[in-house]
Amino acid sequence: MKLLQRAVLVATVVLGAALAAPVGAGASNGLGGARYYLALGDSLAFGYQPVDRTDAGHHGYVDQLFAAQQATYHDLSLVNLACPGETTTTMVSGGRCAIYPDGSQLQQAVNFLKAHRGHVAFATIDIGGNDIDGCATATGINATCIAAGFASTETNLPAIMTALRAASPDTQWVGMNYYDPFLAAALQGPSGVALANQSVALLVSYNAELAQIYGGFGVPVADVATAFHSLDTTAVASPPAPLPAGTPTNVVYICADTWMCALGDIHANATGYGLIADAFAAELKR
Repeated sequence: MKLLQRAVLVATVVLGAALAAPVGAGASNGLGGARYYLALGDSLAFGYQPVDRTDAGHHGYVDQLFAAQQATYHDLSLVNLACPGETTTTMVSGGRCAIYPDGSQLQQAVNFLKAHRGHVAFATIDIGGNDIDGCATATGINATCIAAGFASTETNLPAIMTALRAASPDTQWVGMNYYDPFLAAALQGPSGVALANQSVALLVSYNAELAQIYGGFGVPVADVATAFHSLDTTAVASPPAPLPAGTPTNVVYICADTWMCALGDIHANATGYGLIADAFAAELKR
């Protein structure tokens, strides 16, 4: 099934079930009947994997986090509005995924929050990675592209969070920073090492921007960068095959927990999505 076709199917089924479900006070978690987990974001929130697996969606971080939180929030229902390829711009204006009856992912989320105010246990959001991902290629990093990506995030993410907060002021939100898939370039010789080093500097700057924006709204950030050891350059004497001895720790994690080294695809695998889910869970416990 093509990616956008699957996106339409997942969003239609999940959103339709959520809107049809009665909003009652059957929860036993002391949150006034809150029973929904609302997930927003891009392909990572969608749970995309670049392999043809009928169960691929069940290994996304949203799915894993939902399963883990059901022990805390009884009768919890999942509403996942994520759109693969979504940027901060398209989240606001729409046009990326034609799956939202209300026009955009943001508007769909706002309408859901208003309709279920007081019944959303928590919500997660990861957005912005696609604002800058296309700026890095095998030949280097496009500084003009990066500047535009930072600017779009700085403009759109505060607008997104303002709208979401206004729709449901009491909803508990957790944002997310990013890992660095371009660390895999370090396996391609000296020029690749230089690109990987550049990408780390970019990651640090972009994650700092996300932390500042989310922090301004009192939203904690799931530290995915640390979960993937993105800044740890300690050499590993005996890494998993076929990585050579002395491969930096952050490169080992990217190869083990994403599809970047195997398929050249930036997305997490099931294990990597588990690391992301754990990073979100750690913030929900605080």
